[in-house]
Amino acid sequence: MQTPSDQSDQQERHDYPAHWEADVVLRDGGTARIRPITAEDADRLVSFYEQVSDESKYYRFFAPYPRLSAKDVHRFTHHDQVDRVGLAATVGGEFIATVRYDRIDERGMAASAPADEAEVAFLVQDAHQGRGVASTLLEHIAAVARERGIRRFAAEVLPANTKMIKVFTDAGYQQKRSFEDGVVRLEFGLEPTDRSLAVQRAREQRAEGRSVQRLLTPGSVAVIGVGRTPGGVGRSVLSNLRDAGFAGRLYAVNSAFDEGARIEGVPAHRSVTSVAEPVDLAVVTVPADRVPQVVADCGEHGVQGLVVLSAGYAESGAEGRERQRELVRQARSHGMRIVGPNAFGVINTSPRARLNASLAPQSPARGRIGLFTQSGAIGIALLSGLHRRGAGLSTFIGSGNRADVSGNDVLQYWYEDPDTDVALMYLETIGNPRKFTRLARRAATAKPLVVVQGARHSGIAPTGHAVQATRLPHATVSALLRQAGVIRVDTVTEMVDAGLLLAGQPLPSGPRVGILGNSESLGLLTYDACVADGLRPLPPRDLTTGATPADFRAALAEALSDDGCDAVIVNAIPWVREDKVAADPETLAGELRAAAAGCPAKPVAVVHVELGGLAEALAAAARTRPDAPAAPAAGGTEDPAPAPAADAAPDAEGAEEAADEARSHRIPAYPAAERAVRALAEAVRYAQWRREAAEPGKVHEYDDIDESGTADRIAELLARGEDRRGLTLAAADAHELLGRYGVPVREALSAPGPDEAVEAARWLGYPVALKTTAPHLRHRADLGGVRLDLADEEQLRRAYQELIDLFGKPAELRPVVQKMVPRGVDTVVRAVIDPAAGAVLSFGLAGAASELLGDTAHRLIPVTDREAASLVRSIRTAPLLFGWRGSAPVDTPALQELLQRVSRLVDDHPEVVGVSLEPVVVAPRGLSVLGASVRLAPPPARDDLGPRTLPGY
Repeated sequence: MQTPSDQSDQQERHDYPAHWEADVVLRDGGTARIRPITAEDADRLVSFYEQVSDESKYYRFFAPYPRLSAKDVHRFTHHDQVDRVGLAATVGGEFIATVRYDRIDERGMAASAPADEAEVAFLVQDAHQGRGVASTLLEHIAAVARERGIRRFAAEVLPANTKMIKVFTDAGYQQKRSFEDGVVRLEFGLEPTDRSLAVQRAREQRAEGRSVQRLLTPGSVAVIGVGRTPGGVGRSVLSNLRDAGFAGRLYAVNSAFDEGARIEGVPAHRSVTSVAEPVDLAVVTVPADRVPQVVADCGEHGVQGLVVLSAGYAESGAEGRERQRELVRQARSHGMRIVGPNAFGVINTSPRARLNASLAPQSPARGRIGLFTQSGAIGIALLSGLHRRGAGLSTFIGSGNRADVSGNDVLQYWYEDPDTDVALMYLETIGNPRKFTRLARRAATAKPLVVVQGARHSGIAPTGHAVQATRLPHATVSALLRQAGVIRVDTVTEMVDAGLLLAGQPLPSGPRVGILGNSESLGLLTYDACVADGLRPLPPRDLTTGATPADFRAALAEALSDDGCDAVIVNAIPWVREDKVAADPETLAGELRAAAAGCPAKPVAVVHVELGGLAEALAAAARTRPDAPAAPAAGGTEDPAPAPAADAAPDAEGAEEAADEARSHRIPAYPAAERAVRALAEAVRYAQWRREAAEPGKVHEYDDIDESGTADRIAELLARGEDRRGLTLAAADAHELLGRYGVPVREALSAPGPDEAVEAARWLGYPVALKTTAPHLRHRADLGGVRLDLADEEQLRRAYQELIDLFGKPAELRPVVQKMVPRGVDTVVRAVIDPAAGAVLSFGLAGAASELLGDTAHRLIPVTDREAASLVRSIRTAPLLFGWRGSAPVDTPALQELLQRVSRLVDDHPEVVGVSLEPVVVAPRGLSVLGASVRLAPPPARDDLGPRTLPGY
């Protein structure tokens, strides 16, 4: 007879686990959906099996197995979702691959077989082999198995099935291999390892990068929704594609067209399904209510990706939000990725693509800058600003509502894109800071990444964005981005300024800046701006207003040859030649470029005042550089970009490459000294980060840390807690836990009355401090809630009475007595686990002034020794720790060790979701932790440790 508990367990074992469903990007950039197999999938399973080759069937069953029996179909579609689980990868609703595990002791194996082991087997349709389907399914079935208490997989594979053996051996898990009876038996644990995570993330990068590359390098494009007459979105996009000289095949689609007609010389079709050739990319401009049919047609025709410019989605309210979710579901089910909806479009200036599938009226010149923006209006401003200043782009993505393809995906593409040297991003939401900072850190080690974060103070994302704004404070997000090497600026103007310098000049080797020009006042302004931005300016050199272009060249060459100079800023104002004729800016531009060419390892920036033609002249002079070989297409030889159109002359392509190379070495010009200095300062900080990133430091091991004992104690404390959401530890428990990691907390004895205070002082020894611990007075010496250096009983009793007179009854004040510690600087150390960003360590000085100024520094945990040193030095009030105004420097090595120990505690034990040490008094020798609190909770889910998935709808 079943008990209620048995019935409940049985029900749980048969519930459909919807959370196992996931959309994934495969190796070739296409998408598939992974979901549990159910009893309703019998027909799909039979159809799938019929399409598998006899060889693949033999490899799966070790014998000829032409068809599945009714018993097989029942067995492979009925699972208890605990001991027997089957997952399928689907495209267009049909199976392309399956994976199944069976717990070994549930299948009649030996009784001694461990209950935490299962046998796993795959079957992949031959047409989809080589797309990374099996490796993706392995990640997901492993995650399911871990959830169900399975810790090991076993797989039996025929030796000739080398592809499947490679899937297992390349996964990165700890493995054991044996050979018996002609079969290779593989056994491996399922706990993630450093190697398995590295493998998973490398596959993620290739797949997501390839999915963006497919959108940017199509061999054919169909614009769906082209009007019969000029005007309108569809017709504009078609014209832009045509005018840019798109290198592939182009089609115009509208249900009102006659088959065989032509629009602006482009073949016209009633539907994309009537196009005889493959279509790689569809630009959708029809009204939102017609988009589902368009997506269905595109899926049927095998279109690889969509750019949806159509509006009427989440930006229009709840109904539009649901329409947007359905759009993403439908597109992904057919293996397509989406830019948009409500997108501005995509651009790729490579001569191998010449793609302008956007609403930008003018295709940008070719350059080395990649640009991503969530806002169409900001996209227009950035494209115009870069064009005005002579800068070109490699690629542009205006994502609109960002329902699918995101900034993370584009970062994955740019990371290996040889045509992009600098990445610019305007972001209004960072939905997954943990992943973004990880990707940004890796990208920043290869190329500069400049980010403007919109809506950073309001915390409100634009209505249509699929990804909501993070709840992290802006200061925290900014600090984490800086730690990841991101150049975070406040305005789009600053982003363009920094991008121009980084794209056209080498990184500076240090902060020493030479200043020269024909205006003494402008030189002094530049000097002051350098000091304000943390640079080390050399004394300005005034060439006087009579300086000729040749004088500028000589002075710049001399400054660049100085070993004590890392970069040069040139100031120029109008001047008049001896014959009273104004000199030509083009002459000056040529002389400056000639001088810079003599020392190409140091950056040069120009500030021009009332010399509007100088910026254009510098850009024009750049085009005189010799030709350079074209960079290979992103993705290497395995995935070549489409060939140029037949009418693209080779010499024209070479000219484009030459112009691109020239622009990549241009000297940037700025209308104000402050803007040039700010851009240079960002380049200096980024170059310093790059040097430090090459030697990131290490996470210290401490012999006195009790990791296993701490884990047992945490489990015991959590088991005692009544609230499953977590608990804040009592002071004694918090102090004990911290002590296990070498963080002692000074004892504080409760003093509910003056007599108890005196007794506590006798126990601790004079001198003592008397403090209130009431929440509204805690750590507030400025309010009078703290009395220090009490040398005897009389002083202690008098101080106790003063607190009562000032604040009220002792019960409300909760006074404590603590032994005095050496004087020093009061600081605060905190660690918190944020669901989005992960574990974050924070540091600042104690006191209202620091809180009001927001002077707190943040780093992601785990913190290395280098990062701990940087954390201490990155607050604005850091000089107080290093002997400001003649005071004694404090023991910063001890402070850095404390930071690393707290980091280790939180990193080793994710159940420690909050630590606060306040105050930490750092003396000239040693430090003292006077107050501490610790919060425990069940560890939050780590989405970065799970299998690869696309964000939900």
